[in-house]
Amino acid sequence: MMLYERIRRLARRDPLRFQHIRNDILSARMGITVERFFFNALLMGCLTGGIFGILFFFLAGVFEPIVISQAAYEFSRQNLLRVPLLGELPFEDLLFRSVASIIIFCISAYAAFRLALAFPALVKSNRATRINLTLHNAVAYMYAMRRGGAELIEIFRSLSENAHVYGEVSLEFRQVVRDCDFFGHDIVSALRELQLSTPSAKMKDFIQDLLSVIESGGNMTGFLQAKVNLYQDEARFEQKQFLSTLSLVAEGYVTLFVAGPLFLIIVMVVMGMMGPGALMQLNIVIYALIPIGTAIFIVFIDMITSQPDKVQRYSIVQELHEYPDVRVRDIQKSHEKGLIERLKKYDRMTRVREFFSDPLHYFLVLPSRVFYFTVPIGIIYLTFWYLQIPDYGNTELFIRVFDDYVIATFLIIFGPYAIAHTIWSRRISEIEASLPDFLQRLAGINEVGLTIAKALSILVRTNLGLLSYEIKKIKRDLEWGANVEDALVRFEERLSTPSISRTVTLITRASAMSGEIGQVLNIAASDAEMSETLKRERGGEMFLYTAVVYLAFFVFIFVVMVIGTQFLPVIEMADTDSAPAGTAFSAVGAISALTYGRLFYHAVVIQAICSGLLAGLMGESTLAAGVKHSCIMVLAAFVIFAIF
Repeated sequence: MMLYERIRRLARRDPLRFQHIRNDILSARMGITVERFFFNALLMGCLTGGIFGILFFFLAGVFEPIVISQAAYEFSRQNLLRVPLLGELPFEDLLFRSVASIIIFCISAYAAFRLALAFPALVKSNRATRINLTLHNAVAYMYAMRRGGAELIEIFRSLSENAHVYGEVSLEFRQVVRDCDFFGHDIVSALRELQLSTPSAKMKDFIQDLLSVIESGGNMTGFLQAKVNLYQDEARFEQKQFLSTLSLVAEGYVTLFVAGPLFLIIVMVVMGMMGPGALMQLNIVIYALIPIGTAIFIVFIDMITSQPDKVQRYSIVQELHEYPDVRVRDIQKSHEKGLIERLKKYDRMTRVREFFSDPLHYFLVLPSRVFYFTVPIGIIYLTFWYLQIPDYGNTELFIRVFDDYVIATFLIIFGPYAIAHTIWSRRISEIEASLPDFLQRLAGINEVGLTIAKALSILVRTNLGLLSYEIKKIKRDLEWGANVEDALVRFEERLSTPSISRTVTLITRASAMSGEIGQVLNIAASDAEMSETLKRERGGEMFLYTAVVYLAFFVFIFVVMVIGTQFLPVIEMADTDSAPAGTAFSAVGAISALTYGRLFYHAVVIQAICSGLLAGLMGESTLAAGVKHSCIMVLAAFVIFAIF
């Protein structure tokens, strides 16, 4: 703790030195003092440096020259890891390892310490991105609440209570509510505090303009309406920039990690560089370059893509003890004990009954549930056929046969998941596409004087596609005694998408203030229409690049198949005895055709999985959407190699 006290005294003596990191910690909402953060960073740096230093000391033999058997192209086991006892090391070797370990410790500790110091800035940047993502939706919500007659502090309070919908923006305005309720600030001073600490420049500008309107007594409703229109235009412009960047990323991926590995494979085969060194290089290209390169592109796309937070709604249950002096009869001695046990048993069996009543819906709502069945089935299938494979006496032949069962296992595990995810995604997309029309019709009916419940009863008879089935369920809940808010919340829980959550939250809050919410519904319809327009524009732009990824993959298969079926058999059948030893052809002939087939087959399968995941991430913003593309490409590769 002496180190912690020293850091704390230093921070108090020279606060400007730590001002930058303090601001980052505050904007990141990390909930930790700058002294404690520096202490943790130093501790993590020393721990990381110690781990790397010790590992280098004992595993330094790995970096020495490795003995290779030229006959079998295999690593010598006795020389792969050299971890001798300290007494077995010569003094010179011990001195070298000690000095090198100290250097590794210092470098690793400093690097880990600097990375730890950069972590608040990274969290701050991530929060700024998330705030910018949902700010236009939050402003639309504020505008709708203001049109309903709510005061500004009540708007902030309502917004802060809906963090499951508006994410980081709600957490920012929660600070305003906290300062006003507990620290005695007025709304202007609380907003100024938020302006100083928020990580988003866009949020700072909004708060600055909001403060100007408050202090000048301007029209708050008109200001919020203008901001809604401004942010919608900015969202369209930002998406155009994002799509331009994404198209550049797609072209770069096709060039570097589809055409690039293909070019390397052709060069290695045609130029006759298939000796031991070139064979190792080809393995590195197939098993390391393609997956690692794809992972880098996936991480980059994920960093530049603004992903909406997962919608979660929390229910608060409060147990009331209003009559603590009333004696309660022991249930163990009453005749109601059997009834209570029956109710508990009924609750335990509810999920089981729901599953057997509609098993397909059980998997569609959460597609990852299919892994509970497909993973055990896939493991059993692979184990069964592994035990059935005879001993061929040839490792390459065994791998070639076993690969087919591995591919089949992959399709068994991920194929049903891809199907379930695709069906559910299309269902959600169709419902969200009908949402603006639904809100506009609901607003029109409400403006003529009917309540929301009556308007929903009328909309049951309209044709809104898949959304009509959900409206019927809402009407059924109303007929069975639920109020409008509970029925809409159940509708939100059945679908759990950001756009529907925003719509339900807006309707329930507005209807709680007034029965005439036609204008609020029109605002919600405009917001939903903008979201759908942006989604359609992105889908249309990215469809072209998804097709390019497919085309590049099939070109990859075609070239690999031509090399494997046309070029290499001719070389293998040639009279290698007539070629001088050590030439290109003799090197090619030294490796069996099964080795070529295995490498090419694995290259195509790995390329299929990687390209599919990237296509889904570019086209639909999720890796889960890329699973179906990977399954399609893997199946195509399996069929093509089986035929040819």
